[in-house]
Amino acid sequence: MKAIIVAGGHGSRLHPLTLHTHKTLLPLCGRPIIDYVLAAIRNAGIADITIIGNKFIDKIKAHVGEDMKYVLEKEPKGVAAALELARSGNEGCPLLIWFSDNISNIDLSKYVADFKGGAVLLSREVEKPSEFGIAVFDKGELIDIVEKPISAPSNIAIGGIYLFDSSFWNKFDLAKNIANFSISDVTKQYVNQNSVELVTVGSNTWMDCGTPEGLQIAAQMIEEGLFTIQEVGI
Repeated sequence: MKAIIVAGGHGSRLHPLTLHTHKTLLPLCGRPIIDYVLAAIRNAGIADITIIGNKFIDKIKAHVGEDMKYVLEKEPKGVAAALELARSGNEGCPLLIWFSDNISNIDLSKYVADFKGGAVLLSREVEKPSEFGIAVFDKGELIDIVEKPISAPSNIAIGGIYLFDSSFWNKFDLAKNIANFSISDVTKQYVNQNSVELVTVGSNTWMDCGTPEGLQIAAQMIEEGLFTIQEVGI
């Protein structure tokens, strides 16, 4: 399995903090966000990592080092265009796709080691469903995922951390030209094939750090010991 960290875009939700640096380099209790992301990926046993970054990608590289691939998103054109940039070298294999706004202390090693195919999606209850991809259930069964709904069918959000099998790019190609493409346009194809494992991680194990409010909550959780960086390595 290989990993793609999606860290492009303008970081506009975090302006003015991101006017002069990358959002993943913003500090959380003394460590940049990217450190929490990389620790979780490496502790899951994944060594082949590609980072998609914006104009500040050299700052990420200076912090992280040379032992991974870097892809420059010269101009933010949405999630589909960003993922396309990382396609070379990441086809024909299962993928962990991690949107860099998110941190999680869930141990993914079991899911990576036991991965047989389909998709593994992380989920938790949220207070503002209109800000997330939201699960749709029928008699307890996941039947759809809707992106940032005005009228939410549930309060179960799908996190920005996904395991996909090698059919990901085929499904991506079917969806990439959809107006306002989101990763939900891919995940719902797995839902339609009944090939999704939905993992409930709880409110303490996945946080969206893409807003000032999210950063503040994540920092508080880190101070309380709910998120830690375990330097295990590969």
